[in-house]
Amino acid sequence: MKKPAHTVEIFLHQGEVYFGDQDTRIRTVLGSCVAITMWHPGLLIGGMCHYMLPSRRRAAKEPLDGKYADEALEMMFSEIQSSGTNSKEYQIKLFGGGNMFPTSNKQPEQHVGLKNVEAGRELLARHGLKVHAEHLGGNGHRNLIFDIWSGHVWMKHQAPALAPCNNAEPRETCLPT
Repeated sequence: MKKPAHTVEIFLHQGEVYFGDQDTRIRTVLGSCVAITMWHPGLLIGGMCHYMLPSRRRAAKEPLDGKYADEALEMMFSEIQSSGTNSKEYQIKLFGGGNMFPTSNKQPEQHVGLKNVEAGRELLARHGLKVHAEHLGGNGHRNLIFDIWSGHVWMKHQAPALAPCNNAEPRETCLPT
């Protein structure tokens, strides 16, 4: 399906959730965060959440916060319910969870990106939902574009720049000399 003439372009920031129709394109940039896309192939509706952390302790009356995987997914389910559809009718894709600081002293299996990936997979499995595609982990960030009119998700994975340590900027990853 080709791009609609009047496309609504949404840039999703950390902690945000957006649900739209066939005239919508959602973009985001992920580092250690994870995005879940959900697309209904029959109705051409869907959405994306962009969470930063697996979970938190939330008081019963405290509002949902999309920064947390469990709450972001709950927000998505609310949108799905409002649309009169069932979450099992959606194609689900999972992206992100990159290690943004691969040369840090932390053990590779302890970085927050992997914890975010584990949380997303566990939550989706708990709800009986199947992941249709994923691109997870690794080093660096990802740029995502989700076209709701087609269900396609376009992704570019960018590894961190490497520079000799003696010439590295404070946020660069460096190679020991």
